[in-house]
Amino acid sequence: MKPLRAPLSEADARALKLGETVYVYGNVITGRDEMHVRALKLSEEGADVPKDIEESVLFHCGPIMVQRDDGSWSVVAAGPTTSARMNKLEPEMIRRFRIRAIIGKGGMSEEVSAAMKEVGCVYLAATGGAAISMAEGLKRCTGVEWLDLGMAEAMWRFDAERLGPLIVAMDSEGNSLYEKVRRSLVRTP
Repeated sequence: MKPLRAPLSEADARALKLGETVYVYGNVITGRDEMHVRALKLSEEGADVPKDIEESVLFHCGPIMVQRDDGSWSVVAAGPTTSARMNKLEPEMIRRFRIRAIIGKGGMSEEVSAAMKEVGCVYLAATGGAAISMAEGLKRCTGVEWLDLGMAEAMWRFDAERLGPLIVAMDSEGNSLYEKVRRSLVRTP
């Protein structure tokens, strides 16, 4: 099992191989549909976008959070969202913000894979149904952006410690475990 220290460089992402098991340490942000829409819109308008998005480890997740009496936040559950929901938005996110790793479930489209190959990004598959276990890897919430979008759609910042295990399911060379499975299921007459 390989530890990854975020933020990742392009070389870090490109060094990851299909099928490797990794744990993430360091900076992780969350983002679902509305976070993607807002970040892209603000960027197109030339407005400020949180610097954390640049070269980030982006977790497709709508965490359940609780606010403590002192105003800080802690995560209760952090299950991966089905990543295919972001297929139309993700290629532009990857290219514009040079995303280095995406954590989610279910894989993503060939268009996303092409952007990953171009920029140097990988897809790390998380186990669905393991929301409590994943939350344990998000040791400390370090901030939130766009809470007006709602808890699940806001961009949360975390300091991760042993987030995973995660499987490199799509690498920066265009390889995909999901595509390998699809091809193995197609029978030729």
